[in-house]
Amino acid sequence: MEAIGQFIPLILIFAIMYFLLIRPQQKKVKEHAAMVEALRRGDQVVTQGGLIGKVSKVKEDNEVEVEVADGVKVRVVKSTIAQVLNKTEPAK
Repeated sequence: MEAIGQFIPLILIFAIMYFLLIRPQQKKVKEHAAMVEALRRGDQVVTQGGLIGKVSKVKEDNEVEVEVADGVKVRVVKSTIAQVLNKTEPAK
């Protein structure tokens, strides 16, 4: 019985860490993955490097082509998109 009593604080610490750190981080990762999957041509995005541009092409191999200035296009890995500023309206 005493052995169980010694493990209760450890279990409580793990539960608190789970609800305060692990679970919110998993939710944030899931939201980022959904945002990256929903990228479409015409969306204005910010990369983790700070580049702001408009998506000109969504490629199948985990890349997007972003136009950062007139005629200047860069290939960006989808997971490095930090934020979508302006979403385009869905095609009907």
